[in-house]
Amino acid sequence: MHTTDPASVGFDPRRLQRVKEAMQRYVDRNLMAGIITLVARHGQVVHLEKVGWMDRENNKEMSLDAIFRIYSMSKPITSTAVMMLFEEGHFRLGDPVSRYIPAFKDMKVYQPRGNADYDLVPARREITIRDLLTHTAGLSYGFDERSPVDELYREKVWKRMDTDPDVKLETMIETIASLPLAHHPGEAWRYSMATDVLGYLVQVVSGKPFEVFLEERIFAPLGMKDTGFYVPEEKASRLTAVYGPAEGGGLKVIDSATDSSYLRKPKVASGGGGLVSTTADYLRFAQMILNRGILDGTRLLAPKTVELMMMNHLPGNGRKPDEPFNGFGLGGSVLLDVAGSQGYGSAGNWGWGGAANTWFWVDPREDLLGILMTQYMPGFVLPVTEDFKNAVYQALVA
Repeated sequence: MHTTDPASVGFDPRRLQRVKEAMQRYVDRNLMAGIITLVARHGQVVHLEKVGWMDRENNKEMSLDAIFRIYSMSKPITSTAVMMLFEEGHFRLGDPVSRYIPAFKDMKVYQPRGNADYDLVPARREITIRDLLTHTAGLSYGFDERSPVDELYREKVWKRMDTDPDVKLETMIETIASLPLAHHPGEAWRYSMATDVLGYLVQVVSGKPFEVFLEERIFAPLGMKDTGFYVPEEKASRLTAVYGPAEGGGLKVIDSATDSSYLRKPKVASGGGGLVSTTADYLRFAQMILNRGILDGTRLLAPKTVELMMMNHLPGNGRKPDEPFNGFGLGGSVLLDVAGSQGYGSAGNWGWGGAANTWFWVDPREDLLGILMTQYMPGFVLPVTEDFKNAVYQALVA
């Protein structure tokens, strides 16, 4: 991948070296095994560095063509597919999802009644497509150990995914639709499997398997040759290992590079978290978004569509409950309060991350993007994304 002199696009080269230094400290302190960082401005890559290992146990240093499980960085891609179909007039964002997926008709909402008792009350209105894009539908994920709704997700959805050999995208979505909502549609932001539902919406509306739509309409046109729902045999040597904290300190492998489920075609193509990709491939996608829908003459989205995606769509111009400086657009987080974030950035920054600490953002004001690729879980416990972003912006001098 060609890199440009940082000074030619407003970066101090010496200051920009602090990005690699900051990432190297994570490896040196045995907090992470390996990291790739990329920075681009005005369409030019000005920083591309690797540190550490892609598979430490097998003595494989990090490689720039390493393949990463990007988990929830799949969500902006799936949301882009939805917006492409929206542009073509297949639906409106305010349409009820049940018009296309009937299982979402007549949803019920969990309502606690005190002690261990509860009611299931009719939803005040139907879930819309925009609700799914903004995580305001009332769906959940199964992460909250205290929530009876999330307990149902763990038992009904995730257990079925693990044990049912015949599970398909359609049956998984029907299972989600059978569960009560955690709140009324449009009432609040709650991270959820909404983007998996959107993947099935793409399949229903387009008449093509979701994974085929992504390949034909996004990956092939953008030249994202290493992005998909699994790593084929001929590329298996490029898959990274996933690490987590070991007892007593240091790292342990929690998903090996040689026996990962990502080396096999999955039963379900998860639009919310199922993709693998490379730094170079995700650059193609992120640059297309930053360019307002076009890359190298290939247009996927109209400029006004990207503008709409980057607006805050939370009710009452609200904020994410866990990040009160951020709102949420259509498929990604929107930075609203730079000072409140206690770090660098520009109002309007848009992006998202994945469970293994992969992360990207685009900054339309500065015509800038950053990509962080690593494989460490749990996500966002270590401040690596914040350290990366701060190191980038302190080097921007013009």
